[in-house]
Amino acid sequence: MGTRARPGRSAWGTRFLRRDRKVGDSMPLASPSSVEVPPEQALLAVDMQGYSQIREAKMAPVRSDLDDVLTNVLAHVGLQDPRDRPGTFKDTGDGAIFVMPAKDIARLVDPLLEHLHTALVRYDRERLASAPAIRLRAAVHVGPLSLPDHRGDAINEVCRLLDSQVVRAGLTVAREHRGGFLAAVVSESAFRRTVRAGRTPDLDEERFLRATARVHGKAFEEPCWLFVPQMTPQSVAPLINPEPLGGGGGTAAPTPSAGPNNPPGAVFQFNGEMTDTTVINKVGTMRIDRRRI
Repeated sequence: MGTRARPGRSAWGTRFLRRDRKVGDSMPLASPSSVEVPPEQALLAVDMQGYSQIREAKMAPVRSDLDDVLTNVLAHVGLQDPRDRPGTFKDTGDGAIFVMPAKDIARLVDPLLEHLHTALVRYDRERLASAPAIRLRAAVHVGPLSLPDHRGDAINEVCRLLDSQVVRAGLTVAREHRGGFLAAVVSESAFRRTVRAGRTPDLDEERFLRATARVHGKAFEEPCWLFVPQMTPQSVAPLINPEPLGGGGGTAAPTPSAGPNNPPGAVFQFNGEMTDTTVINKVGTMRIDRRRI
C-alpha cells in the first residue's frame, strides 16, 4: 500500500518547499539601516565671505558675533536653535550647518532669509569700525538624513549648493550693487515644497532667479533658485550670467560684427569690480559700461 500525500500538497511541492527553505536560510539578511530611507530633515547652511582673510585675533570675536546673529534670528522666526539638540548642529569654522525637522523647511525660506539679511544690516551699522563686516552665503535644502551620524546625501548636497558658483556670484552682486550682506540659494526640492506650494507668504516665485548650481572641480550640477535681498531676478540675471535650465545660454555680452572700425577678436564681459590693471596685453578698443543697478 503506497504512502498518500497530504491533501493539497504534492510530493513535488513538498520537495520544492524544502529546497526553497534551504536556499533562503543560506542568504544573509540585510541590516535595517542599509535598506530603510532615513527621515527627511530641513537643512540651513551658512558661510561667511572672506573669513580666512580676517586677522587671527579677530576671528573668534567675529565668529561669536555671527553666532549671536543666528541665535537671535532663529528665535525671532520661532525656530528652535539646533544647538540645543545633539547631532543637529555642525560648526564649519567660517559658518555652520543647522539640521531641523522637515516641517520647518518653509520658515527657513520665509521669513528667515529676509530677517537674516535685516539682522546683518543692523549688525553692520552697530559694529565697531575695527570689526569686519559679516556677509553670508546661505543654502536651504531638504532630504533624507539620519541623526546624529549625518548619513545621507542631503548634507553633502547642501554643502555643494553653498559652495556653488551661482550663490558666490550672487553675493558679489549684492555687495557691489546694493551694499548687501546676503545671497541665498534654495534647492529645487525645498523650493517646490515651500515657495511653489504657497507656504512662503512674503516671498513668491517672482523673487527668485532660476539657475543651475555648479561647483568648480566637483561632479555636481543641480537646479536651484537664487535669492538676493533688495534685488529683483531681472536685475541680478545679467550680472551673474547664469545658464538657464532646459538649454540656451544665459545673458551674454553681445558680439559685434567685424568691420573696419571693429576688427575681429575676443569679447570680454566683466561682471565684478574691475580696475585698469585687470586686463594685461594689447587691447585695441575697449568700451566700459559702469552702470549701477
